[in-house]
Amino acid sequence: MLLSACAQQTARIDSGDWAGYKQHFITAEGRVIDTKNNNISHSEGQGTGMLLAAAFKDKETFQKLWTWTRNTLQIRNDKLFAWKWTPDSKSVSDLNNASDGEILIAWALYRAGRQWQRQDYLDAAREITHDIKAKLLRRTKYGLVILPAEAGFESAQSTIVNLSYWVFPAFVDFNALDPAPEWDELTRSGLLLLRAARFGRWQLPPDWLALSETPALPEKFEPTFGYNAIRIPLYLVWSKHFNAELLKPFVEYWNFFDGTRFISPAANLKNNYIDSDDASPGIRAVIDLTHQALKVKASGAARGNNFQDYYSASLLLLAHLAWTEATTQ
Repeated sequence: MLLSACAQQTARIDSGDWAGYKQHFITAEGRVIDTKNNNISHSEGQGTGMLLAAAFKDKETFQKLWTWTRNTLQIRNDKLFAWKWTPDSKSVSDLNNASDGEILIAWALYRAGRQWQRQDYLDAAREITHDIKAKLLRRTKYGLVILPAEAGFESAQSTIVNLSYWVFPAFVDFNALDPAPEWDELTRSGLLLLRAARFGRWQLPPDWLALSETPALPEKFEPTFGYNAIRIPLYLVWSKHFNAELLKPFVEYWNFFDGTRFISPAANLKNNYIDSDDASPGIRAVIDLTHQALKVKASGAARGNNFQDYYSASLLLLAHLAWTEATTQ
């Protein structure tokens, strides 16, 4: 087992970490609050909360999260989820889905179903994976890809994808839950695209990628490596892809800030300008995770208020969980 600062931090995660997360971001009825996004709730947040509840063996909270998610977001004419619920209207404000939400929710249900021997969770997870395969996957010259949502990302010119939606460790479990060649195909296409989609000074993957004759930066999105793409190394390490070729661009970007306490969480991949904000504790935990996977010196990064916002706190706990599972299973 690799011994590291990140692994040592993981050992310190206890019920207090989960209790703090619940206190700050999960309501009594089971709604996960995105505190940096006008307190909306979304399928990604519900899936993240469910995944963490299963990891902390919190049956009661898991059931509350799943009940709210199923009753409030699973209201389409399929088993996918409306991605956005708005507190002002206390209702779903967009029926389109977000595919990372589906993946995280199905993955959490699978893990909880196995852990607690709940066939209803496993059945619900399988229904979701069936509709992921039926509605969200497309064949391209780069292999099988997953759309970010059922609607809005395809045109005659290109298909837009988000490489942070390739949750590699989930695809491994989906192959056990719902055996199908699509899951291995998605893994292969994701790794292929990560090698092909490199832009800017540091050769980083963008948050959003257009697939046409060649992978390109789409005009309708900012050309950035940022708050989406930070999850790519998280999922690579979680699935034990300790691969220098895949992880090196991320490390080289973060090492650009060597010797300073500041690390920019985002870079423009056209002009190489960096974001003026400092990386949050959650992003810094992913940075350390990636360094440790390559057995290079970590940044000593994860510092500050772990509960400053939903996304940072989620990344922090997910990074610790990923390292634990990648180095002990």
